[in-house]
Amino acid sequence: MNVVTRITLALLGALAAIEVALKLPIAAHFSGITHFAIIVAIGVVGGAVGYVVGGLIAGWLRDHLRAIERAADRRSAGELIIGALGLVVGLIAAALAGIAVKQLPIVGVYLFIPMMIFVAYIFSRVAARKHRDILRLVGLRSRSAQARVIDTSAIIDGRLVAVLRTRFLSGALIVPDFVLVELQQVADSADPLKRARGRRGLEIIEEIKTSVNGGFSVRNTDRGDADPVDSRLVRLARELGASIVTTDYNLNKVAQIQGIEVLNINELANALKPAVLPGEPLSIKVIREGREYDQGVGYLDDGTMIVVEGGRRLLGQRIDVEVTSILQSPSGKMIFTRPIANEVSA
Repeated sequence: MNVVTRITLALLGALAAIEVALKLPIAAHFSGITHFAIIVAIGVVGGAVGYVVGGLIAGWLRDHLRAIERAADRRSAGELIIGALGLVVGLIAAALAGIAVKQLPIVGVYLFIPMMIFVAYIFSRVAARKHRDILRLVGLRSRSAQARVIDTSAIIDGRLVAVLRTRFLSGALIVPDFVLVELQQVADSADPLKRARGRRGLEIIEEIKTSVNGGFSVRNTDRGDADPVDSRLVRLARELGASIVTTDYNLNKVAQIQGIEVLNINELANALKPAVLPGEPLSIKVIREGREYDQGVGYLDDGTMIVVEGGRRLLGQRIDVEVTSILQSPSGKMIFTRPIANEVSA
C-alpha cells in the first residue's frame, strides 16, 4: 500500500509538473537541450513532491482502510450488499431532489452536494439496519440469521461439541475475539480449577472447528471496547442478526429482553431428560443435608438434584424414594421425594 501510493503520487506529480512547465513561457528564454533539461528537472521536482505527499496519504489511507475492514468484519454479507444498494437508491433520490434544490436562489448550488451525501447516507444506513426485512420481502433469507455466536460458558461447558456432532445445531458458529481473550485469562488463572477449565475451553474450540455443520469463524471486534463481555455479545448478535449459544442464565434473560434469540444448552439438556412423574419410584444415594429441616439431597447420574424429605438421618445410604413433586426452571430441575415406607421402617 505505502509503495504503490508513493509511486502513483510521484508519477501524477511528475506529469502535473511537466504539464504546467509546458505552459510556462520557458521556450522564449531557453531552447533546445536546455529547455528539455528544465522541463525534466521540473518533472523530477514534481515527482519528488508527489512521492513525499504519497507517503503522508498512504499512512492516512492505511489507518482508515483498517477501520473500514474492522467495520466490514462486524457486518454480514447481506447487510453490506443491501447497504450498498441503499446507497445507490439514495444517490438516485438525491439527484432527483437536487433538481429542485438547484433552483433555490444563491444557496441552491452549495446545498446540492451536502444534500446528496446526507440523503445517500440515510438510505444506506436504514437499508443496512433493515436488511433482513428487505431480504424477506423479496423472498430471500439472510445467512446471518442462522449464525450462532458462542459464549464463553457454552465453550467451557463442553456439551456443545456433542450437540454439534448430532447435527441438531446447524449454521455458522462465530467465536468473538473477546471470548478467546476471556478464555485465555481463565487458562492463565492462578486457581488450578479455573486454569484447567480455561485450557479445556481452548481445546474444545479446536473440537468445535472439526464438528461444526455450517462454518466456523473468529470475529474480530473493536479491541478498545471496555464494555462487559455479555454486553458485547448481545451487541454483536444484534449486528449480525445471530443467536447466542450459552449456559449463562443471566445472559439468557438479558438477551431475550433485547429480542435476541438464545440457545441455552441447559434448557436443551432439561428437555431431553427422561420425564419423571409424581408417584414413580427412584433409587438414590443421600450424600448431604438439605437446606430445610430434616432434608437430604442426592443426585441422579445426569446431575438432577433429588431432595428427600426426612432424609437427613439416611446420609450415606442408598434408598428407594417416591417422587412427590417436580420443580422445573431454566436453571435446572429439582425433584422432591420421600422415602418409601419400608425404608422408613428400616
